Formats: sequence, C-alpha cells, structure tokens
Amino acid sequence: MITFSSVDLNAWLTAFLWPLARTLALMAATPVLGNTATPMRVKIGLGVLITLVVAPAIGPLPNVEPASPEGLLVLSQQIVIGLAMGFAMRIIFSAVELAGEIAGLQMGLGFATLFSPSSDGSTLVVGKFLGLLATLTFLSLNGHLMILSVLAESFNAFPISTEPLSALGWKTLADWGGTIFLSGLQLALPVVAALLIVNLALGILTRASPQLNVFAVGFPITLMVGMVVLMLSLPYFIPMIEKLIAQGVETMLEIARAARPSSLGSVPLR
Repeated sequence: MITFSSVDLNAWLTAFLWPLARTLALMAATPVLGNTATPMRVKIGLGVLITLVVAPAIGPLPNVEPASPEGLLVLSQQIVIGLAMGFAMRIIFSAVELAGEIAGLQMGLGFATLFSPSSDGSTLVVGKFLGLLATLTFLSLNGHLMILSVLAESFNAFPISTEPLSALGWKTLADWGGTIFLSGLQLALPVVAALLIVNLALGILTRASPQLNVFAVGFPITLMVGMVVLMLSLPYFIPMIEKLIAQGVETMLEIARAARPSSLGSVPLR
C-alpha cells in the first residue's frame, strides 16, 4: 500500500504553490494576459498549466512549512516579484496611451473620452486607439510568449528563497518608470510640434484680423491637422513600440536579477 507522509505533501505543495503565486501575480499585472475582459477561470487555468510546465525545472526550494511565517514570507515575495515584473511591461502601454492623451488634448479632443476597463477610468479616444495599436503590435511580436519565457528564466535569475528582496530591484523598476513620460512625449512629439506651428499661425492671424472668430476657425483646423499628422506618423510608431516592448522584456529580467538577495544560504535547501 502506498502511503504519503506530511513531509511529502508539504514538498509537493511548496513545489507548486510558490511558482503558482509568481505566475498568477505576473499574469494579473501584465497587459493582454491580465486583461479584465479575460474570464478569471481562464486566467487561473492558464496559470496552473504554466506552473505545471515550469515547476519541474525550478531548482532547490527552501525546506520550510508553507503555512509557517517563513513560508508565508516566501509566498508574499513571489507575489511581489511577479507584480513588479508585470508592471514593468504595463509601463510600455501606459507610455503609449500617454502619447495619445497628449496628442488628443493638443488636437482639442479633451471632451472625447471612453471608459477604459484596464484603468477603471476614462481615457481619450486617441489614447485608446494608440493603446489598441500597441496591443496588436505586442501580439504580432509574440510578446505574450516572450513574457512566459522571461517568467521561466526568472526562477533562475531570482530563485525562491527566504531571503529579503534587494532594494536594487525597486530602483530598477523606479528608473524604468520614467519611460512613461520620456517615451510618451517622443511618440506625441510630431503631433505636438505640428499643432504648435498651427497655433502660432492662428495667433498671428488673430492679431492681424481681430474680428476673426478664432474659436470657430481654430478648432476645425487643429483637429484636421492633428488627424493628418497622426495618420502620417502611424508607420513610425510601430518601430518605436517594438523597441519599447523589447526593452520591457529585458527590464523584466533585470528586475528579477536586481531583486535577488545577496546570499541564499540561510535556510537549508532540499
């Protein structure tokens, strides 16, 4: 008769529970995979399937009880590192949507908003359009597969242990957060520059002809010029978005490496 001891059950539980926590946290924070339109059962089922594939390749695990304080600490660390890695990729989509927000405001479309389920708030239609463009680019590059590859590699870069997280990982994530403003402004720069010239021309025209109603004439002109410049700039957006996605994948792995504790030998491994 085959019998199982509590030690065996704890070993099987920890070998599956801790990798599952990191996987589900990554899927919850990353774009596309963590979209709110995806049913929760699908997300959990996909996370379990990915964990079953990745778990056998993970190295030695801490020999601690899952329900002990040390085990709960390990569980919380896996959730935090998964959320940090997923947030690093979500920053790219936030940067693209920020570019749309800036361009839309300059075009006079500040009143044209749509409800965004991903951010639980309203976003301008131009930002939503560029966000969909970034999503299509992400899927065309197999970005979701790259994320899963980074997830599997992260268990080597950041092994499961009871050691506290390094502060260098948070610094890496904070530095990467500046990409939102830098890349968002770079993407919106053609529209902003063109509309700045249009607004200067309208200002000179209003100065030369004070009786001209600038509000009745300026809005259609800025809207038309903005749409034309945005249409002409779309072919140049794709290479920039591809570059951001590649940098985001690299940053995800850098965060896992930077958050790795300096020592991993305080708890005996099995």
